[in-house]
Amino acid sequence: MAKKCIEFMDTSFRDGFQSVFGARVATKDFLPALEAAVDAGTTHFEAGGGARFQSLFFYCNESAFDMMDAFRKTVGPEANLQTLARGINVVALNQQPRDMIDLHAQMFKKHGITTIRNFDALNDLRNLRYSGERITAAGLHHQIVITIMDLPPGCEGAHRAEDYTKLLQDILDSDIPFDSISFKDSTGTAHPRKVYDTIKAARKIVPEDMMLHLHTHDTAGIGINQYMAAIEAGINRIDLAMSPVSGGTAQPDILTMWHAMKGTDYTLDIDPLKYVKAQEVFEDAMNDYFIPPESRMVSPLIPFSPMPGGALTANTMMMRDTGTLHLYPQVIKEMEEVIRLGGFGTSVTPVSQFYFQQAYLNATQGRWKKLNPQYGNMVLGYFGKTPVPPDPEIIKLASEQLNKPVFDGDPLDILEDGRPAAEKKLQEHGLPINDENVFIVSSCESKGIDFLQGKAKESIRRKTVEEAKTQKAKVAVPAPRPAAMGPRDYTITVDGKAYQVHVAEGGATPVVQTTSPAPTTQPAPTLAPSTANQVVEAPTPGNILRLEVKVGDQVSENQTLLVMEAMKMESEVKSPAAGKISELHVSTGDTVQAGEPLLTISN
Repeated sequence: MAKKCIEFMDTSFRDGFQSVFGARVATKDFLPALEAAVDAGTTHFEAGGGARFQSLFFYCNESAFDMMDAFRKTVGPEANLQTLARGINVVALNQQPRDMIDLHAQMFKKHGITTIRNFDALNDLRNLRYSGERITAAGLHHQIVITIMDLPPGCEGAHRAEDYTKLLQDILDSDIPFDSISFKDSTGTAHPRKVYDTIKAARKIVPEDMMLHLHTHDTAGIGINQYMAAIEAGINRIDLAMSPVSGGTAQPDILTMWHAMKGTDYTLDIDPLKYVKAQEVFEDAMNDYFIPPESRMVSPLIPFSPMPGGALTANTMMMRDTGTLHLYPQVIKEMEEVIRLGGFGTSVTPVSQFYFQQAYLNATQGRWKKLNPQYGNMVLGYFGKTPVPPDPEIIKLASEQLNKPVFDGDPLDILEDGRPAAEKKLQEHGLPINDENVFIVSSCESKGIDFLQGKAKESIRRKTVEEAKTQKAKVAVPAPRPAAMGPRDYTITVDGKAYQVHVAEGGATPVVQTTSPAPTTQPAPTLAPSTANQVVEAPTPGNILRLEVKVGDQVSENQTLLVMEAMKMESEVKSPAAGKISELHVSTGDTVQAGEPLLTISN
């Protein structure tokens, strides 16, 4: 009996880049690998959207539209090029109004895309209706999505196989136009049995010829198991990637999946040697890119704090930018409570970013001392209906901090058209007004303006030339045993008393001898701080996005002095008192840590 061929989409050049490099990859660098993938036989690629849209403007100093054009030119006219859209957010973190949702579909069609995978992190069908209509109206294939994951241990009430089956039936009963269905597990945590039950139930209620597609990440180490379970249940297509952007936080590898299918009734129907060659070209093309170690690891604790593979590395990259990577374990620990109290929205962008941003604030400023506005808006209902009601105390806190009531309407109904505001900004900055620029400004805001003005800077993390040359030649060398140290004398202070400590020589556990308390000295008196000047310090680590004042300006109490950015969050630093700006300690683009001086105000 002939084996059943399982189709696949190669996600290397979108989700692979996002999951491994934080989406920071220049187009010219990956085109040779894309050509090699075409030569190997791939005909279906994920080509953009998601975080790759903004990241090209933010970090690569190039246009996402130019990238899509180059992608289409490289693969030819027949390849299926697919992008990722976030429902009414499309490719932004913020919601986009109806005219921008329509423009998104038109622009992506214009720049060579054939399929758009369209999801809502809350699985609120209202957020998929209009976006799906516009995707279809633009002549694109609309792949509607059900987002899935496992909840952290101890959480229950959502994300069960029966919940997904009910949602699928609601989709089938609705008038939302769609051409195929995808189940998207961005965290890679949905356990294989649940995957099997979900796909098996779906296959029973959808038309026989309906394409079912599964997306996952290998972050929790079960990606292959999920795919094999889905294949047994009747899935048609899966997402795979090539090394060096496969496995770990990315999708399972094409060759690994081919190997896993040996001895089964299924096949990818590929020539593995051609993919070995394509992989070699790809690894060579990415040879000087810094690969974060966390992107190559299986993370067994991810089911406890679900973090999407595509967001994990993007967030750690941003933490490297701000010098806060050491806080990552603490932030991840905060994720469980943030998810549990927030209504169980699927941990996928933008909701996963809201979770991470709130966890970051909890870790850096104290638990629930400050709410991320986007997280607050989500629990209040401004992004749609969460799978279960958020915690009442968190709702109350959000309402108080944001000064907003709970909202239960359609989020699109409270958004004004985006084109007038975008055109006004373009005009104010003397920039051409066209559809591409309007969409760039609407989705990328001030950073879109910076790009169009030529002020954007490349922020791609590369290895040094020496590292790139020696990467493949590195061999493990045993670390030399530390040389034995001679005896040392130290003075240590315990509970305010100083002791002299003698540490004996030897490589084993040192012998510590304590003597009587050493004489102490009184600290030198410190001068009382001057009340003439007031130094304003950074409340949290971050980058200086823009300065709102200059030396010599008179400011009033609570006036905005500057805007900081951390983890894609903008926060205003306000004046603690009225006075005159006597000194600026930072410039736009600087990275600061919590407590560092920003400016000085003279009373």
